[in-house]
Amino acid sequence: MANLKEIRNRIASVSSTMQITSAMKMVSAAKLKKAQDAITAMRPYSDKLTELLQSLSATLDEDAGSKFAEQRDVNNVLIVSITSNRGLCGAFNSNIIKQTQNLISNVYAGKKVSVLAIGKKSNDAFSKKGLVIENQSRIFDDLTFNNVADIAEMLMNKFNEGEFDKIEIVYNKFKNAATQIVMTEQFLPIIPMEGEVDANSDYIFEPSKLEIIEELIPKSLKTQLYKGIRDSFASEHGARMTAMHKATDNATELRDQLKLTYNKARQASITNEILEIVGGAEALNN
Repeated sequence: MANLKEIRNRIASVSSTMQITSAMKMVSAAKLKKAQDAITAMRPYSDKLTELLQSLSATLDEDAGSKFAEQRDVNNVLIVSITSNRGLCGAFNSNIIKQTQNLISNVYAGKKVSVLAIGKKSNDAFSKKGLVIENQSRIFDDLTFNNVADIAEMLMNKFNEGEFDKIEIVYNKFKNAATQIVMTEQFLPIIPMEGEVDANSDYIFEPSKLEIIEELIPKSLKTQLYKGIRDSFASEHGARMTAMHKATDNATELRDQLKLTYNKARQASITNEILEIVGGAEALNN
């Protein structure tokens, strides 16, 4: 059995760790509330904008379609991999890295694939393989729509210039604090709407449908990317809060076990001392 000093040191160490994980849990819980409110508020707008854009695009003639909807032979692919800048959030980052690697190795095997890293964890994972063309990890220092819009414009320019034939976004979609869903969304080219579409025959468009679409598409793409990063940001805090909650529970359990072990060792030590005293007294009497 370990000596009492070693057990006391371990109890102190585990107690210190428990305080740290508990504090991190509370910090993440506070940040999660704000991030959750932000993504919940913007989802209806983003979904309606996408629905309107697809509805209008589906009614245009093929020759009048947008340059952002141009379907090409896929040779060059860009994957926007969205992770966090920090760890201690369970499988949050590893799930994104695994999905990105799956796209590279399986879905786009034989293609030229590049990665735009949003988050230091993604950059660290793929820069070693020479796949990262740009690191946008600083976006989390000031996460605003305008800053994300600059990244989206850069992606649109790369697509228009023919540098990439397809652009995908991989991120964690926030469901609740304990659940994040790994999403892979096509950013460009725009996916045409499937199924029956309202022909909008009862409406007169001013300006023309094409002009409206050309105005809406950049805004829709910027909103899509912003929503993905916002989803990931909320998911990160949810994952970290859950991970720190489990870590605190495990530390508490381990501390209790160590205290029990310490008490048993101390009791055994006292018993041995009593036996030694009694044995010595009997020896003197004899």
